Amino acid sequence: MPASTRHHRALAVFVHCLGILAAVPALPTAAPEAAAAPRPPAAVPRPPAATPRPTASTPQPLAATPQPTAATPEPAGATPAATRRPVAMVARVTEPTPPSAPPAMAPPTRAPASAPPQQVTVAVATESSPAPRYRIQVRNVSNSPLETTVRQELPPGASTTAISGGGRSTPAAGSATEVTWRLRLPAHSTTTLGTALAATAPGRPLTAPTCAFTSDGSRPYDCATATWQAAAAPAAEVTEAPPWRRYPVLLAGLAVLLLISATLVWVWRRRRGRRVTAAALSTGGGAGGDRGTVYPRPAAPSPVRRRRTPPVWMLVGAAVVVLAAVVGTAGWTATRQVAAIDTQKQPTSGAWMGTGVTGALGVPLRESAFEFTVYRMTCGAPGTAGKADGGGAAPANGRRCEATVGVRNVTGDHQPWHSELQRAYLPGGRWVSADESATRTANLGRDVFADPMAAGTRMVLPLVFTVDGRDPPQQLELRSGVFSAGVRVHMP
Repeated sequence: MPASTRHHRALAVFVHCLGILAAVPALPTAAPEAAAAPRPPAAVPRPPAATPRPTASTPQPLAATPQPTAATPEPAGATPAATRRPVAMVARVTEPTPPSAPPAMAPPTRAPASAPPQQVTVAVATESSPAPRYRIQVRNVSNSPLETTVRQELPPGASTTAISGGGRSTPAAGSATEVTWRLRLPAHSTTTLGTALAATAPGRPLTAPTCAFTSDGSRPYDCATATWQAAAAPAAEVTEAPPWRRYPVLLAGLAVLLLISATLVWVWRRRRGRRVTAAALSTGGGAGGDRGTVYPRPAAPSPVRRRRTPPVWMLVGAAVVVLAAVVGTAGWTATRQVAAIDTQKQPTSGAWMGTGVTGALGVPLRESAFEFTVYRMTCGAPGTAGKADGGGAAPANGRRCEATVGVRNVTGDHQPWHSELQRAYLPGGRWVSADESATRTANLGRDVFADPMAAGTRMVLPLVFTVDGRDPPQQLELRSGVFSAGVRVHMP
């Protein structure tokens, strides 16, 4: 055999062996039935801690050796050592399996907070009358009688003319006035109250929020608001203007007038040109009054007429006037635009979500996620702010200002909100955030900022601000998130 053929055969055998070695790991493993096939006892090593050999009188427990005795009958003349199941089967059954991986679990989320059940509800409506009138309905929806204090905040400068239900008018902070009722409501009963105010300037809307508190007046049950507006005056009958006062007719007449004027100017210029030409042809060139000769005389050159131009001083003056008018108009427009910029207004575009809204006490204001309504604001005397539960010491001249706020989630999902984003602005541009510990105390230990608000829910709760000085807050800023434009409420 040539050497080249031997080398090729050796190489082929070597490559064939490599292919077999590479294919061995991919072969299927032996089935459990094949692994449980009986083998000679000498070929299988026996572990030292093997199960004790069963005897003829002692039956082998099924829990230790799960072997199917009915499927493999033992021969008649076999000994116990020869009929015992292979050790490999016992080792496969008793081999511990590795623990499986724990199932993936989602991180726990905070459950949305639901508003506590209301025991007293309040509804306010206005009446169609020349003077402001309000109708208040207070309903006890619980199964037991309740004592409540109802307070209605009147707009600044408003005075009452009639109060029903035994209420009384008392001056509140600033120039505002409030009407107070102390009621005892039977179970499942409705009480109707009413107030009438003095007539105000026409076209001025009046908002009067009303809240029902506990008997001591510390915690609100529910609040509502209504805005009275004077009835609109009947629209005067509009008569059609005569034809000569209508804008289309006037414009058409002006166009006809301009067309007639342009036609007259064109006719006049044409006739004037004909006269000038006739006069030039009839003018004689000889001296002594000659009438002319048989041969035509050469035409005398007519003097060149210089076109008249306006003087330089007039052009310069007109240019100066036009430039001054342009500069003055630009400056006046820029001044008005700059003066129209509101430096106190929140930005409504860019990174902010929603549009910033500003309103008065008792007016519902909506931002991107919440609808806020501030019904009432009261402040204690300077120096009366003590140490709240879990909070730090208040300033020496500090005091607590409590705002009764209604919050409604207008989105379709639960929304969180934070105490640091609720601010009270003081004179001079200073502001303070809501006092979380004092707010928890005012809500009987309930943390209103701990859980998000469920979709579509509404809560009426007190927010407490710790301020220093004698001046009360001038404005409240409430928002749902860091990037929300929020709302601003002006205090009376």
